[in-house]
Amino acid sequence: MINKAFYHTKLGTLQICCSDSAITSVNFATKNDNTAKSFPNDLSEEAILQIREYLEQKRQVFSLPLHFEGTEFQKSVWRVLQSIPFGETRSYKDIACAIGNSKASRAVGMANNRNPIAIIIPCHRVIGSNGKMVGYAGGLDVKRKLLEIEGIFL
Repeated sequence: MINKAFYHTKLGTLQICCSDSAITSVNFATKNDNTAKSFPNDLSEEAILQIREYLEQKRQVFSLPLHFEGTEFQKSVWRVLQSIPFGETRSYKDIACAIGNSKASRAVGMANNRNPIAIIIPCHRVIGSNGKMVGYAGGLDVKRKLLEIEGIFL
């Protein structure tokens, strides 16, 4: 069974979904989400603790079990995203090269956009090849704040 819990952070309300054994999604809640129907469990509580530590610059690496659904291509992109060190960025082309397909920058962008586990799988660390911020599901203001937490100012 998947539990859905909502937590308020300085970036807005996060929706964390998880089973008893793994985080399955972290998303920014929308105004259509019924945040009153929140069912936290031990794992979602640990996830929000680690996310809050990250937001307070007390954590650089997450240690949570993750389970994500997607195509093999998407999963390969998400695995590469997890390897981007705290405080560093990569371009979509860098990610495409890392998965062995240098011409797949646009497809990498689409997979990045479908990242089911925001913040923990750091899609915010992916920038345009020109060094500028581009798209983020939580909005560019949130992406900017996440990068600034990591000491990156674009």
